[in-house]
Amino acid sequence: MGLIRRLRVTQRAMERAMLGVSLRDRIRNVEIRRRTKVTDIAQRVAKLKWQWAGHIVRRKDGRWGPKVLEWQPRTVQRGYYTFDEFLNDKVEWKQPASLSSPAR
Repeated sequence: MGLIRRLRVTQRAMERAMLGVSLRDRIRNVEIRRRTKVTDIAQRVAKLKWQWAGHIVRRKDGRWGPKVLEWQPRTVQRGYYTFDEFLNDKVEWKQPASLSSPAR
């Protein structure tokens, strides 16, 4: 079960407790919400998330937040590089240690 769903279930339980009703009373959630006049937790979380994103974008202190939000993905696919090609490019890795460095 997702976090938002668990928050909604918990909020509904708290609202029922505020009104003194139980699940057996079979009162719809819409009616409970109308009586308590409480904002839905999912809407509140979404609003706060957008406010936080706006705060991060407006920062000018050089941190990575605005850079990440403005990042554009590549339009071309990167080439691949096999391990064998890597080893062939690094010829000095294949040489024995006695040949690559002078003995002391």
